[in-house]
Amino acid sequence: MARQRAERVADEVQEVAAEILRGLKDPRIGFATVVRAEVSTDLRHAKIFVSVFGPEAERATTMAALERAKGHVRTELGRRIRLYHTPEVHFISDASIAHGDRIARLLGELAAERSAAPAPASDGSAGSGPGAKAPADTPGEGR
Repeated sequence: MARQRAERVADEVQEVAAEILRGLKDPRIGFATVVRAEVSTDLRHAKIFVSVFGPEAERATTMAALERAKGHVRTELGRRIRLYHTPEVHFISDASIAHGDRIARLLGELAAERSAAPAPASDGSAGSGPGAKAPADTPGEGR
């Protein structure tokens, strides 16, 4: 039962934290997205997973700025989510969006290479793999 409540609170923390981050005026905070949130079963700690799009230096700057804004974020969470205890906020960097973007770029490059590569020759030598018919097995030839 406590786990279900923690999951519901985590969903609410994710939504509210995303709203709070959009409202922050700190210029050091780059393009940051709240990916997910996890709340402990006693509702005392909230891990907020943030993905920052950009180079590594910008990610580090954004995470440092979020650490400095942690008190403000916790205060706003307490105002917007009515809980007996406002959870302690922990920001954790999540690189899943950047990883997905890298995979998409690599797949795009692979598709471009395949479309630019010349078609295999049709002289019969290309079909020498497993399951390929030998030239003597083709119908209508010298049997």
